[in-house]
Amino acid sequence: MSQQENQAKDYNWPKDEFTQREMTSFWGLIIGVGLVIVLTLVLSLVSFSMGSGFVIAYCAQDQVYAEPIFQDFEKETGIKVRAVYDNEAVKTVGLANRLLAERNHPQCDVFWGNEEMRTRQLAAQNIFGIPGADKAVRAPDGWAAFGHRSRRIVINTNHLSLASAPHSLLELTNTAWRGKVALAYPQFGTTATHFHALRQLWGDQSWQTWCRALAANKPFLVDGNSVVVKLVGRGEAWIGLTDSDDIAEGQHNGLPIIPLPITSETLLIPNTVALVRNAPHPDSARRLFDYLQQPKIVQGLVSVGALEDLSGQTGEAFGVRSRSIGSALAESSEAKQKRQRTGALQDAAAPTLTPDWPALLRDLDSTTTKLNEIFLR
Repeated sequence: MSQQENQAKDYNWPKDEFTQREMTSFWGLIIGVGLVIVLTLVLSLVSFSMGSGFVIAYCAQDQVYAEPIFQDFEKETGIKVRAVYDNEAVKTVGLANRLLAERNHPQCDVFWGNEEMRTRQLAAQNIFGIPGADKAVRAPDGWAAFGHRSRRIVINTNHLSLASAPHSLLELTNTAWRGKVALAYPQFGTTATHFHALRQLWGDQSWQTWCRALAANKPFLVDGNSVVVKLVGRGEAWIGLTDSDDIAEGQHNGLPIIPLPITSETLLIPNTVALVRNAPHPDSARRLFDYLQQPKIVQGLVSVGALEDLSGQTGEAFGVRSRSIGSALAESSEAKQKRQRTGALQDAAAPTLTPDWPALLRDLDSTTTKLNEIFLR
């Protein structure tokens, strides 16, 4: 190579190097922008997937019973459940108030209630609704009931026999039971629902007379049905008015207690599940809504004592929206005798309270006001 050619190469070298660097920077910029776009799309897809991959549930059912069901739902569907629970003293009332406060900007997808009155109250205020045109036949108001518990008189068997126990709520005002009866505050939870229904059964005047006589008989007024069972189990109270699932838990823990049979004063209390109107994750919400109404869920809750089995089955899914329990299933004489001893055997055709719900909701405030006047100390 001549000296002239070498000089030309040396002269052009910086330009060639500069051009190469500019081209490298240009393609680097193009690749970088492309990667940013791809990454943005991926993150958007992940975000969308996460948004539809979980469901927020407000749950009044006890966490010990609900959590395993949510875990099974997650395994079967891949949808994560973010559950919000409440303490027993306020339970459904606290969750109901939260739903009302959030009605314009819903945070919850599915409400799992453990008593019917508050669910109906929320439904009447348009909190629930099936999204779009997908109207379920058995949930036209956006909610459905499944399974049931019952309100019961429970007694301590160390102090009372079945023969000597009061078999009617009307008898709880007898002076013989002064200071021996326990119940949760009747302004809240299932106790409130029961008292509201009793007002319909007996009429306002008779109901008020009974409430005042009961309050005058110095009952234990406590913060929840499980506390009632503990008081009766310890013998501090001999008689309690409580829920069947709390009695079952007490019996499981070895307490000397037994529920009295179902009567016309007994209120059956279904669990409820509802879709929140304008829920943030409607597709996931609907899957959980349907999942909780499956027969296996009711049967599972019965098996752990959270719901009650009166040995009956309806034409629909087991226990769903049933007020008529149906005929008893066949069972062995040994099992039957065991259930008699534990107080679990009931007449499947026994009449129970059937509230006039529109009237009950209409009178809700006036009944609550009267309960406050009588029982607040």
